[in-house]
Amino acid sequence: MDLTQGTAQEKNSRAKKMMLWFGIISLIMSFAGWTSAFVVSSSRPDWLKDFVLPNAFVVSTVVIIISSLTFILAKRALKSGNHKATMLWLFATLILGFVFIFNQFSGFQQIIDLGYNFTGPTSNVTMSYIYLIAIVHILHVVVGLICLLVVIYNHFKQKYSEENMLGFGLAATFWHFIDILWVYLFLFLYFVR
Repeated sequence: MDLTQGTAQEKNSRAKKMMLWFGIISLIMSFAGWTSAFVVSSSRPDWLKDFVLPNAFVVSTVVIIISSLTFILAKRALKSGNHKATMLWLFATLILGFVFIFNQFSGFQQIIDLGYNFTGPTSNVTMSYIYLIAIVHILHVVVGLICLLVVIYNHFKQKYSEENMLGFGLAATFWHFIDILWVYLFLFLYFVR
């Protein structure tokens, strides 16, 4: 396919989708680097091999998976022309995103209660990696929530339709990416000791 062909709107759509995928690929590479460093560092003598992730991380994993499902339901509702249901599912996704972040911080508190901090004399290299990976992911969830707020605003202004879903689709793709990324990170941190 010749990428120079098509209407200006089609070219714009392709360019925005490509830029999103470039961003996602760069994020994959960043997290691959951190998880690789985690594996390499696990051979250190001070590495915690018997640490179990806090239950709050398990709950947040379930919450973010459900939030992806609510975003899918929002997209289906939009495609069927049901604007009220779309708004309901979008708000459900937004709330679940905040619940995810709350559970992440609850997990951090559980780690602190066990006596491990991010830095300082009560820190540990294992916990520092877990903090770093989770905090950077939370920052991306915050970006996803901002995108979601823009989508909610645009949907309220009735800017989306079955024929015009570019912004909605881009936000959904990013949201599903951060969902899949957290599932990978959770499984990685849970099973790689």
